[in-house]
Amino acid sequence: MPEDALSTPILRGEGGRVDEQFETVEQQQTTAVTGLWVFLGTEVMFFGGLFLAFLVYRLVYPQAFIEGTEHQNVLIGTINTIVITTSSLAMRLAVRAAQLGQRWRLRGFLVIAINLGVLFLVLKGVEYYQHYEESLIPGHAFKFPEPFAAQAQMYWILYFVATGLHGLHLLVGIGVLSVMFFFAMLDKFGPEYYTPVEVSANYWHFVDIVWTFLFPVLYLLRW
Repeated sequence: MPEDALSTPILRGEGGRVDEQFETVEQQQTTAVTGLWVFLGTEVMFFGGLFLAFLVYRLVYPQAFIEGTEHQNVLIGTINTIVITTSSLAMRLAVRAAQLGQRWRLRGFLVIAINLGVLFLVLKGVEYYQHYEESLIPGHAFKFPEPFAAQAQMYWILYFVATGLHGLHLLVGIGVLSVMFFFAMLDKFGPEYYTPVEVSANYWHFVDIVWTFLFPVLYLLRW
C-alpha cells in the first residue's frame, strides 16, 4: 500500500486482527474505546475533586491564593501549554496517518508527541526546582511572606498534588506511546487495524485537556 495514498478507504473491520475473545473487529474496537471512556470517566471524577478542593480553598483564602500565584512562572506554564497542545495535535495526526496507511508519518508523529511530552516534564522539573530554591515546598522548610504563610501552604499542597498527578499521567502516556512506536516500527498498524493508536491518542488528549484546566486555575486566577 502506498505511503501517501490519501484516497485509501478508512476501514475498521475488513481483514483486521481479532483477538480470540471477540467475534468481530468492530466488537473488539468498540470494547476498547468503551473501556477507555469508562476509565477516563473515573479520571474526570478524580481530577474534578482536586479542582473542587482548589476552588473551595480559593474562596476561603482568596488573598493567600492570589499571593501563591504570584510565585508561578507564567512563561514556562505558557510554553508548556503550547508544548502539550502541539503534542496532542501530533497524536491526532498519528491516528490519521495510521488510518491512511502512512507508516512513516505515523512513526514521525509518534516521535514528535513523545518528545514533546518529555519536554513538558523537563520544563515542569525546572519549575519544581525554582519552587525548591524559593522554599515553597510544603513542610517544615516552607517559607512564605506573612501574614499568609499558613494559608498559602494549602495552595502549594494542592498545586504539587495536582501537577504531580498530571505529570504521572503524562509519564504513563509517554510509556504507552513508546509501545505504540515500537509496534509501528513492526508495521502492526494500518487502515485495517489502528485501534491501539486511536485509544492511546484519546488518553493523550485527556492529559492535554487536564493541563488546559490546570494552567489557568493554578497560574492565572489572580482576581
